[in-house]
Amino acid sequence: MAMKSCIASRLKDDDEVNQEVPSNFNSQPPVSVETRSPDCLPPISWQPVSNSRRTPPPPPQPLPTSKQSEEHNWQATQTSVRERNAVMFNNPLMADIHFVVGTEPVVEKIPAHKYVLATGSSVFFAMFFGGLADKTEEIIIPDVEPVAFRNLLRYLYCDEIKLEADIVLSTLYAAKKYIVPHLAKACVRFLETSLSARNACVLLSQGRLFEEVELMQRCWEVIDAQAEEALKSDGFTDIDYKTLETILSRETLNAQEIHIFSAVSRWAEAECRRQEQDVTPDNCRLVLGSCLNLIRMPAMTIEEFANGPAQSRILTLEETNDLFLHFTARVKPKLPFNRKHRKGLEQYRVHRFQSSAYRSNQWRYRGRCDSIQFAVDRRVFVAGFGLYGSSNGASGYQVKIELKRNGLILGQNLTRFKSDGSSNTFPVIFDNPIQVEPDIYYTASAVLDGAELSYFGQEGLAEMQCGKVTFQFQCSSDSTNGTGVQGGQIPELIFYC
Repeated sequence: MAMKSCIASRLKDDDEVNQEVPSNFNSQPPVSVETRSPDCLPPISWQPVSNSRRTPPPPPQPLPTSKQSEEHNWQATQTSVRERNAVMFNNPLMADIHFVVGTEPVVEKIPAHKYVLATGSSVFFAMFFGGLADKTEEIIIPDVEPVAFRNLLRYLYCDEIKLEADIVLSTLYAAKKYIVPHLAKACVRFLETSLSARNACVLLSQGRLFEEVELMQRCWEVIDAQAEEALKSDGFTDIDYKTLETILSRETLNAQEIHIFSAVSRWAEAECRRQEQDVTPDNCRLVLGSCLNLIRMPAMTIEEFANGPAQSRILTLEETNDLFLHFTARVKPKLPFNRKHRKGLEQYRVHRFQSSAYRSNQWRYRGRCDSIQFAVDRRVFVAGFGLYGSSNGASGYQVKIELKRNGLILGQNLTRFKSDGSSNTFPVIFDNPIQVEPDIYYTASAVLDGAELSYFGQEGLAEMQCGKVTFQFQCSSDSTNGTGVQGGQIPELIFYC
């Protein structure tokens, strides 16, 4: 797997004297970096701003509801078109069209007003005022959920968007069906912010359905980097056949082939149930079709193959025999499976020190914690850390690494690594890459047990560019062993992007 290093260009002088690492001091407390999209920026004010902190503006008043129309002269109490339209949302007063939305057992009759709908959607305009306009007073819409249709109308009447995880996909479908692009974009942004390994495969399938290229690209970033977690998720079994085929064709999947086979077997069983077929090896093979040949059986070890696919009975006896011959025979048979390992993702390392050193009284561990905080300007996936080893010959270490956000442990690993006595860094990897969101500070920690004296970093940088990613570093209150921005341990973060 290719690996790129992002080490600062300044070179160490051979005669440089090792320096003591500065104390772990940070003049400002850790603060999460907050960004706003251009759409959310407040209006520009030309008045001078004082240095004192201004009181935040009060939250906006809630829009009126349809009950407001029951009051006498309600129009006079609403000061804007938006407020008056909000009164008419989901209101039978003056309604000239009704929609019967959903299918049994959840069906709702929703009142609406043609003029409002037609000014917000070209589809509604064609339905009500086009050359082939339908004069019926009731329209049946079985393919949209009632809550999603109300979300669509709320936006058209009130210019208000309310999204939740369990209704965002159905709202996106309604926005696409009636060509309301701003609402559709809001749904996609919501999905991107909630994207994780648990739902990436499902959202990829939906992204293909809705032809949302940007959402699909974000899904691929997660699936490639956290492939094993994504394939183990419950949502993977719900994807359609074409999405399964696309995933299995992916050269950059960061997963072992045996785990891919296990996930595909689960998908095949679920597909048998969807097609109301018995879950048998023959039926599983039938529903997999050509996707079975996209699993790279020869890229497994012989033990993995023997304990997995060989006993699944999904393969024919001839295929099983040929694969065993592939692993053991000098003359290998021709196989319908790709023999090459997947390339996986390109791995990057950001190196935050410009030099390293050692002294007779440093660097000691004794169960103390080395920590550093960092933030990035785009989503990345942290695979592990690069650590310094012994400065007194080859030595082994036991190490516990953690990645935390606001005190919550996102990933950890207790493992060992060997150093060779050089100032090189030695990788220590998490079981699965950890998703790191932009503009939020995370804490990387390591507790080492081994040779007391080791190399340590010097001349640390508070900000570094690695590939397309900008890293910012600041000291962590969790650090009890002297590591900070200027020097110490955890010289590298290993990541995918």
